[in-house]
Amino acid sequence: MATTSDIRKGMCLEHNNDTFIITEFQHVKPGKGNAFVRTKLKSLTSGRVLDNTFPAGHKIKEVRVERRKFQFLYSDEMGYHFMNNETYDQVALQNDLIDTPDLMKEGMEVDILYHAEKEIPLTMEMPQYLIVEITYTEPGVRGDTATNVTKPAKIETGAEVKVPLFINQGDKIKVDTATGSYMERVKQ
Repeated sequence: MATTSDIRKGMCLEHNNDTFIITEFQHVKPGKGNAFVRTKLKSLTSGRVLDNTFPAGHKIKEVRVERRKFQFLYSDEMGYHFMNNETYDQVALQNDLIDTPDLMKEGMEVDILYHAEKEIPLTMEMPQYLIVEITYTEPGVRGDTATNVTKPAKIETGAEVKVPLFINQGDKIKVDTATGSYMERVKQ
């Protein structure tokens, strides 16, 4: 059993008969009253996010998880198929375990978090950034770099991303996989 002093970002715990990962936390020691820890928890089974406050010294049940490297193969009606890079075993994950499935590229490396005792996949994590090519967008016009106006662009995975006006078809861009938003243009 762990206590609130052991809380850290990325820690997995069992709370209300569900498995959660801590995405944010803050230790608070008010001038009057007892200390507490304010947390933002993301459910690994349903994906919902909730705010929870633990009193200082509260016992929490830590869940041991294993992070395993997998390669994305393909998707079909059964789900998204991945191959373990070490054992070559394949696993299919449902859409609800993946945050941004429209950004998945065939052959990309991802991490799948497994519950260590139950041997079940909890969630899939993509790399923080993804470099993709623009397959279609309206052409940019000279002088369009002065404003923060954006336009829609279709990328090679099939997803649509808002990009600045100066981005053209065939350009490579860096996309933040957590939000699915444009970061910068990549030099070719």
